[in-house]
Amino acid sequence: MIPLADAQAAVLAPVEPLPPVRVALADAHGLVLAEEVVAPEPVPPFANTAVDGYAVRASDTASAPVRLRVVGELPAGAAPGRAVGAGEAIRIMTGAPVPPGADAVVMVEVTDAHGDEVVVHESVAPGANVRDAGGDLEAGARVFGPGTVLTPAHVGVLASLDRHEVVCHPRPRVGVLSTGDELVERGPLAPGKIRDSNRPMLRAVLAEAGCEVADYGIAPDDEHEIERRIARAVDECDLLLTSGAVSVGDYDYVKVVLERLAARRPGSGHRWVQVAIKPAKPLAFAHVGRVPVIGLPGNPVSSRVAFELFARPVLRRLAGHGDAGVLPVPVRAVARSGFRRRPDGKLHLDRVRVSVEGGRLVCERAGVQASNVLSGMAAANGLALVPDGEGVDAGDEVEVLLLGPPA
Repeated sequence: MIPLADAQAAVLAPVEPLPPVRVALADAHGLVLAEEVVAPEPVPPFANTAVDGYAVRASDTASAPVRLRVVGELPAGAAPGRAVGAGEAIRIMTGAPVPPGADAVVMVEVTDAHGDEVVVHESVAPGANVRDAGGDLEAGARVFGPGTVLTPAHVGVLASLDRHEVVCHPRPRVGVLSTGDELVERGPLAPGKIRDSNRPMLRAVLAEAGCEVADYGIAPDDEHEIERRIARAVDECDLLLTSGAVSVGDYDYVKVVLERLAARRPGSGHRWVQVAIKPAKPLAFAHVGRVPVIGLPGNPVSSRVAFELFARPVLRRLAGHGDAGVLPVPVRAVARSGFRRRPDGKLHLDRVRVSVEGGRLVCERAGVQASNVLSGMAAANGLALVPDGEGVDAGDEVEVLLLGPPA
């Protein structure tokens, strides 16, 4: 068995980010930027008002309350029609450009309108309630750099700069393949058969991760059929995930096929390892040409755990995330009850429910911990990293990989 960190390093070593492409801004949310963005113009492009009120000369309000003559109205989207002179005011709406002559805006809440005059009850200083041109971004400013993950706010900033396309690392296209004579897609079960849960689960987690998903179905325990489907997938995808047939059984053909395919393509490689973790000990991985292939275990909990430990880091590297953002980073939580175990040379990944209590994270085991019991995985929002030994006592801190937000 090899340590988890060594297995993760070996899986990630040959993986490179996908080459950048030009992407429509509407499709860029969640992608990693691969270019530098510089503001071609100031944002906002002109000084404008932050409030509804009256554009004034601040000096005219020094002896408030004062009465000023209203000489116009300026809604958002309109250009100023005239300047503000001494003793004058222009009614102005939020976002409208500050007219020439004015250097402040009085909030409407501290005024009273009387026909073509307004009484200002409070004085304002120069610049009050005015958003300066370039107050957000100055022309020529570096806005975002390569490696920026584009959130909705980033998309909004880019739109404000009239950017409708950006250069990003694309969403990985990921193939999913289940293997095993025992698997069926749906319907009544014949003796010895079970329904395939791994493919639907992996498709869902990949969609949640923002990937494009290609489904290669269920391959029987036939070496040539498994090879046919894997060969097709590596020609069509950026990453392939298989489940099942990676252990030491007589019909565990995935690792055999990966070794053969890797041998046929220059620059490829293949490895089958036993990782010092429980669940998800057996793991096959290869890069066939440029395409990583990860053979996940067949037990559904093992498959889900192995996805988090190995497949998600590969996905993040393909998507252009830097080294610091590739491997999962655990948080610390207090064990509500003890996580007892026996020494076996492995890191145990217990499925846990994480919640917030008194400002700290607390966790407890979620359901039955067997690697075939997916209902316990469904009840969990974290994986507790229980080191080799006798386990963790109630009240002790334990590292947890979060799978979702704490309850």
